[in-house]
Amino acid sequence: MNPHIVTAIGLSAIVFVALLLLLVFNELVYRRLGLTGEFTRKFAHLCATLTTVIFPYLFDDHWYVLALAVAFFVLLYVSRNSGYLRSIHDVPRLSSGSYMLPVAIYLTFLAAHLLQDRFFFILPILVLAICDPIAGILGMNLQQYNQRIRIFGYTLQKTVLGSGAFFVSCLLISVMALYFRQMKLDLELLGIAVLVAATGTVVEMVSWKGLDNLFIPMSVLAVLVLTL
Repeated sequence: MNPHIVTAIGLSAIVFVALLLLLVFNELVYRRLGLTGEFTRKFAHLCATLTTVIFPYLFDDHWYVLALAVAFFVLLYVSRNSGYLRSIHDVPRLSSGSYMLPVAIYLTFLAAHLLQDRFFFILPILVLAICDPIAGILGMNLQQYNQRIRIFGYTLQKTVLGSGAFFVSCLLISVMALYFRQMKLDLELLGIAVLVAATGTVVEMVSWKGLDNLFIPMSVLAVLVLTL
């Protein structure tokens, strides 16, 4: 067998085991410390998604990422319907976010692979990994001086502080990522960063039932494709 293929398969196996151990650790923390499912779910989301940022440097073909995505989609879907991994699924709302995550990671990787630009994977995934948990934790835990967003008389599930935190964190990440990509920061790049942050915030604001895990990276990717 081609040594390159053997190496890629080995790296895929290492990533799979590492992410599996993360889920096991997360479950043990949930059970031993009695933390809420919301917290352990966000922690797993942050760590697992950040881990995938290195995928463009590990894999030069999307098939390996597809195999990992399918494996974790099946694992998360089955565990949700069988009562396992309560650290991920123990939330009071109906959400498909946990098993939409591997779908989003694969689709974003595939797009970046076809466009031959790692940046189109890295920035959307960084936004998904960091900004979404920040928005969720602040939105749920800071109740004072906070309120749900109302648009045209309709009350959304998202809060003012949560969406504000998403925008600010997304803007900072976008500015830094664009700077290191271009090694400069001018008004044009700053405008792109603001557009990325605004688009991601609006998409996160109006998404429902965990679909923000899919729509956030897709929307950020769309902005980058149209502006860079």
